[in-house]
Amino acid sequence: MLDKRDLQKCIHCGLCLQACPTYLTTGQEAESPRGRIYLMRQAVEGRIRWAQARPHLDACMGCLGCQTACPSGVPYAKLIEAARAEVETQARTPLQRWVRQQAISNFTQPARLRLLLQLAGALGLRRAPRWVARLLGASDSVMRLPRLPERAWRPKQTVYPARGVPKARVGLLLGCAMQVLFDRVHAATVGMLTLAGYEVHLPRAQGCCGALWVHNGYPARACRNARRLFMAFREVDYIAVNAAGCGSTMKEYGLLFHGTPEQAEAERFAQRVRDVHELLADAPLPEPARRDSLCVTYHDACHLVHGQGIREQPRALLKRLPNLKLIEMEGAELCCGSAGIYNLLQPHLARDALQRKIAHIKATGATVVASANPGCTLWIRQGLEEAGLPVEVLHPVEILAKAYDAMP
Repeated sequence: MLDKRDLQKCIHCGLCLQACPTYLTTGQEAESPRGRIYLMRQAVEGRIRWAQARPHLDACMGCLGCQTACPSGVPYAKLIEAARAEVETQARTPLQRWVRQQAISNFTQPARLRLLLQLAGALGLRRAPRWVARLLGASDSVMRLPRLPERAWRPKQTVYPARGVPKARVGLLLGCAMQVLFDRVHAATVGMLTLAGYEVHLPRAQGCCGALWVHNGYPARACRNARRLFMAFREVDYIAVNAAGCGSTMKEYGLLFHGTPEQAEAERFAQRVRDVHELLADAPLPEPARRDSLCVTYHDACHLVHGQGIREQPRALLKRLPNLKLIEMEGAELCCGSAGIYNLLQPHLARDALQRKIAHIKATGATVVASANPGCTLWIRQGLEEAGLPVEVLHPVEILAKAYDAMP
């Protein structure tokens, strides 16, 4: 539920405005963080209906740039998630809720996602059909359907031993879209973690972390998924995550289970969650095996930089490679517009954010973009291809694993 005390922390100073991609696009107060907080207060106090606030809450990317910029400590992530839960129950019809839940289920069940992408490929579909977008309440379909990897990496074992004396046991979250579309990132993660002295476990009974569910107003579904992870990762010291949105949600499981008998267990679990960059940055690594020359720019995934406060570790790891030139782009911390399934639900605002990001990438002259979140990677790749720019988008651990010759 929305806490009035949290809503009252906003002093409407406006320092969040330039950190908000939807405000930068529209210039409208209702499409800014403080405007949305004002609408939340109005709805909580009964002055307006949630249906009146819904279009503006739906338009929020949930990037949390405002939370980083806020001098008053407004917990915007907590507020927007609680507000969206109110919208789902009070401002949508049962049919609308069912359609949205089916869309999220398609992304959070690997077998279903793989099957749907195989079917789309067989039918020659490049984008989600327009009628699907209309069912979800979107005006158009602009998101290109991703292609399945030609050669998938399938782990041959559930435990990968550390190179040398193991310092800790680390369980790797395989996730949903990550294991279907980015298996090479998992391979690179296993390789780098074992090189850094960690024993890596790949529990089979994992499932979705619940990030897409909680970000779209379904906390109960997110809790259901989280409970499976509590069981799956009981035997490890840390849980490594290489997808920014997943890690951010898992570190907030204490809030998700607040006031429930499972809160203490959720908090203990969250304390063991580490982004892969955190684990690698704290580990001594040998000299890189390869010294390829690379010109790289780094995109700050929103839920990594704003959700988890991880900004320097990925950059520091990339700077360990002697022939890698890291060029900072303007607006590295601004949302690219992917934002989970936002680019499916809000095509025009998502497209505007993407074009801004592509312009900033182009200005750097880099030939590689480092991106630590699957949605960002797919969306930025689409924008680069449409702009005709021959720029590769890779997860930082892919770049590292190649340099250290650490792919398993």
